[in-house]
Amino acid sequence: MKSEHRQLAIDAIKKKLTGKRLSYYEIFAIMDEIANQRLGPVLTTYFAAAGFTEGFNDEELFFLTKAMVDTGPKLHFKGIVADKHSTGGVAGTRTTMILVPIIAAAGFQIPKTSSRAITSPAGTADTMEVVAPVTFSPKQIEALVARVGGCIVWGGHLGLAPADDVIIQVEQPLAFESFDKIIVSIMAKKVASGATHLVLDIPVGPTMKIQHFKDAEVIAKKFSFLAGKLAMKVILDINEALENAGRGIGPVLEARDVFAVLAQDPDRPLALEAKTLRLAGKLLSLCFGDTKGKEGTDGEAVAREILASGQAMKKMREIIKAQGGDPDIDITHVTPGKFRHEVGSPRAGRVSRIDNRQITVVCRILGCPTDKKAGMYLNRKLEESVDKGDILCTLYSSDKWRLQEAVETMKNVPVYTIE
Repeated sequence: MKSEHRQLAIDAIKKKLTGKRLSYYEIFAIMDEIANQRLGPVLTTYFAAAGFTEGFNDEELFFLTKAMVDTGPKLHFKGIVADKHSTGGVAGTRTTMILVPIIAAAGFQIPKTSSRAITSPAGTADTMEVVAPVTFSPKQIEALVARVGGCIVWGGHLGLAPADDVIIQVEQPLAFESFDKIIVSIMAKKVASGATHLVLDIPVGPTMKIQHFKDAEVIAKKFSFLAGKLAMKVILDINEALENAGRGIGPVLEARDVFAVLAQDPDRPLALEAKTLRLAGKLLSLCFGDTKGKEGTDGEAVAREILASGQAMKKMREIIKAQGGDPDIDITHVTPGKFRHEVGSPRAGRVSRIDNRQITVVCRILGCPTDKKAGMYLNRKLEESVDKGDILCTLYSSDKWRLQEAVETMKNVPVYTIE
């Protein structure tokens, strides 16, 4: 039986290589072979390349998502389960760690499984790990949510949609990820984690993963189609992202931004707060729409009140405690790397561009995400005026040689454009 199953999977990959459409049975066979590590990296790569160059029609996308979920474990919750996801690619925009406590404080379950960085300076799981452990079993996650309403954990070892994790590994060396692949990956993980109501953040910009609004609209349509087939309510937020919403990039610096917003610090990054409130508001409105007696409630007004009143910070400390961290942590005592360098402006003018991709290059050289204290602090943001020598950004690392290499690299990799 196993050999027949394997042959069916191999024949289906051949069929896809010639541009033909696949049935659910054929796609399930491929996903099952991949999930159980029986197909091998070469054939898995053939499937990834064939499928994501030829593309999938809507029905195949649904089959792929369903098969990824059906070949792995699931999290189980009752009632409304809120979730949020970003198509990503934006360094220093850590909305999840502010949004989760807001949604949990509003009374909705939000078991947030997050990724570690694959290509960026930090994933949400890397940043949350600054304040609490993030590695838990599915049963422990269900218990955390029962206790405090929400969690922010690493999803990578849970085995949810396991075929997806294997496909990610074969794509990673090529830094190759098609839009279809992003859609299937997100939806499979969300279904497996029990989500019923999802807000999807789709940042668009010249140095983002999705660079054109027309691509974002195609992606949004496919997400909406899949959500309908999977009985999930999804609200989309397509937004222009020309710069990073926060000022800190790298796990410790991003955690400090998050806590500045939760504490309503006067110097908090207001763009990060505004984006989080918009996303949390959309998600709460979606959830209230299915809550008896709460239909039509303004989600953003509720989100703003929860943040301003300190309820979000209180809930975040409960989540940290439940996950085994120090609930009384003072984030101002969690400092970035001891080796630092201030980058001055080469000329007077205004900041006309900040390159998210180049930020990532420099931060990886500094040691992100492995060195949690490494990263970059953006002292200046878009459209700000600067004089020659004004500090544009500050680099941090725990390793003086890495800092030196990053400083040298920045001479040829312009993060800031001054006009």
